[in-house]
Amino acid sequence: MAVATRLTWMQEKKLQNYFGEKQFSLLYKASVHGFSTNSLLQICSRQGPTLTVIYSKDRIVAAYMHKNYGEGNYLITVFVFQETTTTECKVGPFKLLMSFDEDPGGNLEVSMHLKEKTMYFSVNAKKKLGLLQNYISFQDCEVFRCEDLLDERRMNGITVLKESLLCAIRSYIPYGGLVHKIRILLLGPVGAGKSSFFNSVRSIFRGHVTNQALVGSNPTGTSEKYRTYFIKDGKDNNTLPFILCDSMGLSEKEGLDMDDIHCILEGHFPDRYQFNSLKLRPKGIGNHTGCPLLKDRIHCVAFVFNANSVGELSHEMVEKIKKIQRELIKSDVVHVVLLTHVDTLDLITKGDLIDIYKCVPVKLKLEAVHRKLGFALSDIFVVSNYTSEWELEPVIDVLILSALKEMLWAADDFLENLPLEKTGACQEVHEYANSGEQLLNSAGVLLKQPKTEDSKISITSDMQMTPPLWQKVKRN
Repeated sequence: MAVATRLTWMQEKKLQNYFGEKQFSLLYKASVHGFSTNSLLQICSRQGPTLTVIYSKDRIVAAYMHKNYGEGNYLITVFVFQETTTTECKVGPFKLLMSFDEDPGGNLEVSMHLKEKTMYFSVNAKKKLGLLQNYISFQDCEVFRCEDLLDERRMNGITVLKESLLCAIRSYIPYGGLVHKIRILLLGPVGAGKSSFFNSVRSIFRGHVTNQALVGSNPTGTSEKYRTYFIKDGKDNNTLPFILCDSMGLSEKEGLDMDDIHCILEGHFPDRYQFNSLKLRPKGIGNHTGCPLLKDRIHCVAFVFNANSVGELSHEMVEKIKKIQRELIKSDVVHVVLLTHVDTLDLITKGDLIDIYKCVPVKLKLEAVHRKLGFALSDIFVVSNYTSEWELEPVIDVLILSALKEMLWAADDFLENLPLEKTGACQEVHEYANSGEQLLNSAGVLLKQPKTEDSKISITSDMQMTPPLWQKVKRN
């Protein structure tokens, strides 16, 4: 049976950050293995640095040992964690067994007696730790092995996963070959991180941090044009099988309106279309006529929100987003959510990005978005964009690539669910009109033959090796 720690997520997180982004693996629990010094030493010897934690009614006392149990004299750092304060005291060096034995002479600054369930402190240690008495009675004692959250083994695993995701996205082919490239529209409030997400995706595939899309702090947003970004792979300079579409930010009164969004979804706006207050619509630029091609349409929409401010959206903004959702459902366009700036949430560090969906602050944000905006929990993904970094970070790359992979799958769902008459009718009209051939016969407009399920190319097979550590936990 698995042994669970008494530490709450918040307590463990504070301890991890206090010791410099450490991961704790529970080795010994007195209430399970026995309140015995011999049991503790037998289980915890030669485990590397350890953290011993005792639990009293109103505080947690932790003792950090920098060496293996059983390796000569020890210098131990003792910490007392209360609700709002943390104090510490370095004790030793002394032989380990002395700290677990009776100390009639009072020579030790700190000693712990498992059988008595009591920890004793000298006058000096009591003063340094801010204690009112020279002993603490405790209910349980646990010992953890301490390891770096991002040690070499984990970083190697992250690098392997990143390469697998890159390979899967590079080899991706949209469902049925109906289009050559998937169009993903990024929608969200001003400053949510839409342009930064594009820059981050481009940086990963180029192999260095880039900033093609303008990013700034202008309260009205920096994207005043509709942009369609093709991304070239730095590995072979080939264009990748998706297009990221950026637009003006959403706001309560200004920014995109429903007419703009409808035109974008249907493929009426060309690249660099200038939004303006007069709302003049382009009547014909290139192939952007009254019947755009399937390849010009939006195949997936990603709502982008700042994780730090999504809970503060105004009532008007929430209603606008829900109205857009209804339009997307009406148009059968699949949509997902990207929560950006997750790395800036309280207590979250880079090491947490490995298993980000298990972090309590992130879970709370996902649930808040679900309640406030109605998005399914399984359609909400978290990312950390490149905003001030100079070098690429594999942990950040994995989050971004995982979200991008999910968007490509969502686009496949859109293409697969298209009615037969929408899979190529307009495209046939344009192609045959341009060649001067007869378009209509006695049966009506010529249609493409439907593709079979076998023609769908999936990237799931490339992801079978994904370690559970970085898999997105499907939430009920």
